[in-house]
Amino acid sequence: MTLRARFDARLTDFLTGQGPQWPEGAPRGLFSTIQRFVLAGGKRLRPRFCYWGWRSAGGDDEPGIVTAAAALEIFHAFALIHDDIMDGSDRRRGEPSVHALFAELHTRSAWRGDAASYGRNTALLCGDLCAAWADQMFHGCGLSNEQISRGYAVFGAMRTEVIAGQYLDLVSGVGDGSAASALTVIRLKAARYTVTRPLQIGAALAGADDKLLDTYAAFGDPLGDAFQLRDDVLGVFGDPAVTGKSVVDDLREGKRTVMMALAREAADFRQAARIRELLGRPDLDADGAAELRAIIIDTGALDGVERLIDLRVGAALSALAGAGIPAEVEAALTALAYETVHRQR
Repeated sequence: MTLRARFDARLTDFLTGQGPQWPEGAPRGLFSTIQRFVLAGGKRLRPRFCYWGWRSAGGDDEPGIVTAAAALEIFHAFALIHDDIMDGSDRRRGEPSVHALFAELHTRSAWRGDAASYGRNTALLCGDLCAAWADQMFHGCGLSNEQISRGYAVFGAMRTEVIAGQYLDLVSGVGDGSAASALTVIRLKAARYTVTRPLQIGAALAGADDKLLDTYAAFGDPLGDAFQLRDDVLGVFGDPAVTGKSVVDDLREGKRTVMMALAREAADFRQAARIRELLGRPDLDADGAAELRAIIIDTGALDGVERLIDLRVGAALSALAGAGIPAEVEAALTALAYETVHRQR
């Protein structure tokens, strides 16, 4: 059984096990929606980084680490659900996002009140429950209390960083929109919780020393940056049939990405005026989006982001080389590094 299949099996077991605990009389739509959302897709990057962090610190291949690592995927579901609400994104993994799904249910059922508000509020509850279940699954993984305590210290730091990063993202939306500001947002909001913290959680569970944890910060931070930079490129230039998301949403939202910051900084007078006019318009159409893409390319912003991605991947792999981790782990992390940035979704 592949590592991914093992994560999925543990997620299925855990979520199925919550069924009998669901309060009698409460509608099960929220519960069943979370099940589908968690199990329907995703790259399982965070559990994989966590697993290899554990193995690098001498941990054996055992069920406990597979369960602990899989818990990060439920935490990831919390982050995605809330992020889609905040961004107003109606698609995720080729399907309606959770808030859009419940808004559609409200409309189809001809219920009283505002459908969009019902969708957002219900999705908030789904995200909150995912955060709680991630804790429950992590603490019930089967490892010793001492191991769980070590790993959970890093888990707690990760949760704080993600929420602080989300807040910083809101602040940056009304701030200067500089590339430096955007890089700070992605470091906290996405980079550390995608690579660095999962690696450190796994390593801490296995009793790693500070040197190894520092190595994973030096590897994970730039690689996590590269992951999010690639995500921002795909959000504007990707194939929706592959990414499962619209290539107009980020532009309609006016998302303050590094790529857009570079475009603004290099734009001439006419291009800057068009960016101000088009970026962030809720009614932005396909022609307007195409014009923004052309500006991103013509200003060199797309090439600039690709160079940043290459530089950060190089920095990450340099940090990994000579770190003294087992060859099997180094090979797995190197392969994951390339998978993280050379992707179409």
